[in-house]
Amino acid sequence: MKLNILCIGDIVGRPGREVLEKVLPQLKSAHGIDCVIANAENSAAGSGITPKLYKSIKACGVDIITLGDHAYKRREIVPILEENRDIIRPANLSRSAPGCAEVIFNTAKGASVGIISLIGRVFMQPANCPFEHCDNILGRLKKQADIIVVEVHGEATSEKAALAHYLDGKASFVFGTHTHVQTADERILPKGTGFITDIGMTGPFHSIIGRDIENVIKSMRTQVNFPFDVAGEDLRLSGAIAVIDTASKKTESVTRVIEKS
Repeated sequence: MKLNILCIGDIVGRPGREVLEKVLPQLKSAHGIDCVIANAENSAAGSGITPKLYKSIKACGVDIITLGDHAYKRREIVPILEENRDIIRPANLSRSAPGCAEVIFNTAKGASVGIISLIGRVFMQPANCPFEHCDNILGRLKKQADIIVVEVHGEATSEKAALAHYLDGKASFVFGTHTHVQTADERILPKGTGFITDIGMTGPFHSIIGRDIENVIKSMRTQVNFPFDVAGEDLRLSGAIAVIDTASKKTESVTRVIEKS
């Protein structure tokens, strides 16, 4: 059996939510998507997620929502994280951090997808070892899920690549998020794991990683703080589609996606 997994890059503010709502249904139909995973930690005005936005993103057709370093920016999301099994925070945060670290999604075809989110440590806030934590979770998920998909929410391309190679043959697909810039290095690793360093951003492309261009430049030139408001032009959805064989657990293809609204 083949599963088509669509992974959507960081949804940024209202523009990101708008393009998601317009583009996702046709993407799912055109590519026969079986599971949609989307990073939504920037969906609330560019930082965090609220209960209302959690519901609206789910209503657009997203199956599993992942988060990253802004997971707890909006504290009102904590009860949602504690009560629901379709939104996950990075697994290698503190054991005391609210929310679940992994999830299993049952597709309409009957096959199941185990999903793990990890956060990087290079140029990021302190976190536990992603290698160790992923090993611990993989042992459980392999007994319950037909395939495993891992998101690495990190800044450094080297760290994402290191995790992907470490997981080659252990997970079916590894994809990166966080930088908001889609990379052109989609590939299948020697043991059959699909990988792309970063799947990009869903939101305003006429921007500096989703933010108002003028204020970002002012801040960089003067070292004075200016509000980094979410931009609003040239809306696009970025992501990647992985086609995975459930028998071999290997990725057969990885295709980058950039769709305008």
